[in-house]
Amino acid sequence: MYIHHTLEEKKEIIRLHESGASMVELMKRFHVRDHYLYILFGRYEKYGLSGLEKYKERVVTDELKQLVIEEYEKDILPLWRICVEYDVSFTSVCRWVHQYKHGGYEGLLRHGPRGRPRKEMGRPRKKNPQTELEKLQARVRWLEAENALLKKAKALMEEEESRQHGSGHRPSMH
Repeated sequence: MYIHHTLEEKKEIIRLHESGASMVELMKRFHVRDHYLYILFGRYEKYGLSGLEKYKERVVTDELKQLVIEEYEKDILPLWRICVEYDVSFTSVCRWVHQYKHGGYEGLLRHGPRGRPRKEMGRPRKKNPQTELEKLQARVRWLEAENALLKKAKALMEEEESRQHGSGHRPSMH
């Protein structure tokens, strides 16, 4: 589970780091991983206190993904430095690297449907009848169903009346 730290907690991390606290101490005290601290320190160095606030909404383009992967492929910068350099989250960079490793640039830049695929369960969707014959057949099915429902309702009403009157009259079955 990911813990979101407040701005005050982030400021405290920076203060402790600047006063000589080790990475291990900070990781244990604030329950974070090393890449989180590196990104935090990098954003603070790049933007000052405003860098500690939430990431700005950024439009991710295919060009940005390619730039990030090219930096990763050069193996010059660690992932956390790439995150700071391009203002993207560590999770996004890791996902892009995974997509690139498993599908190349095509896998990285593929824009397929998101989310779980639909299951074909339950009642099938209604199709609109196309021809006049299909329209008439649909109308006949509707009227037959309506007729059957009315017969059932009539039989139930007759049964209820016969119970109320106590007569031996049986309901009609047609």
